[in-house]
Amino acid sequence: MTNILIALVVILTIAALVQLVRVNELLSEITDKDTNAVTDDDNKKNGILFLLTIPLFMGFVVWQMVTWDHLLLPPASSIHGAEIDSLMKVSMTLILVVFFILTPMLFFFAYKYRGKKGNTAYFFSHNNKLEIIWTVVPTIILTVLIVYGLKTWDRAMNTNFSDATVIEIYSKQFDWTARYSGLDKVLGKSNYRLVKGKNVLGVDMLDKNSSDDMVVKEVHLPVNKPVLLMFRSRDVIHSAFLPHFRVQMNCVPGLSTQFAFTPTKTTAQMKESEGDDFEYVLLCNKICGSAHFNMQMKFIIESEEDYNKWISSQKTLQNTLTLK
Repeated sequence: MTNILIALVVILTIAALVQLVRVNELLSEITDKDTNAVTDDDNKKNGILFLLTIPLFMGFVVWQMVTWDHLLLPPASSIHGAEIDSLMKVSMTLILVVFFILTPMLFFFAYKYRGKKGNTAYFFSHNNKLEIIWTVVPTIILTVLIVYGLKTWDRAMNTNFSDATVIEIYSKQFDWTARYSGLDKVLGKSNYRLVKGKNVLGVDMLDKNSSDDMVVKEVHLPVNKPVLLMFRSRDVIHSAFLPHFRVQMNCVPGLSTQFAFTPTKTTAQMKESEGDDFEYVLLCNKICGSAHFNMQMKFIIESEEDYNKWISSQKTLQNTLTLK
């Protein structure tokens, strides 16, 4: 019933608009004037409206920035994340400076150069100085930004992870599973053909490096210690996304990808600043199917002492898998 009423309202609205257009045409015939003709007075009124729009529009933009700023992510909780945030701030500052200069000019020019009878356009063919300025200046600014971005990317992606905790993040619709490398810091080999029963990751238990691996559904990490996450996917492309660490990497079937980072804030510290319900959560940033929204896994950042207690309480694959 509701859909029928909505359809009737839409139809009646369209019919009313058609009738208004028809009335306008009849008035044109009666008064012998083109009611659609644009006059100097019309242009002046519209130009003034553009001038009035400047403070309203710019004020609305500032209001949005102030009102919604608290919904943005808090400062990064990783070393490379702080550098990425700095790059973002520099880029956004430049964008906002240009925006707040050019936008009022656009509205002002709409008023200043409004249509008037007798006005003719000034023909401006070429100016080498202007061409050089608006080519060279943006080129220099963009080159600096690009070089800055490339250096930030290089430092984020080419970190020294020789002493890092090695963890495999295994994705499948619609679930994450983590595998710690154990004391040897080397993950055992795996093969999708070995996925069976309790061996959900297809770990090759004949590999000597597999015996001390540990499979968990919740990741614990020591603060201020590097970690290397290695990603695999069983089915489709997923995207491992840890927003507070500024980490994102695709998980591709048949391909191993990786990302190393160093967390700098414990979960307890984040709870103090963001609220007791705060948790670091691994999300999937690819729409991978109907339950994509539910693909989450908790990350807990804690002191090295608490981490050691937790990791020592986990069972190794040697103790959890039984080979025939």
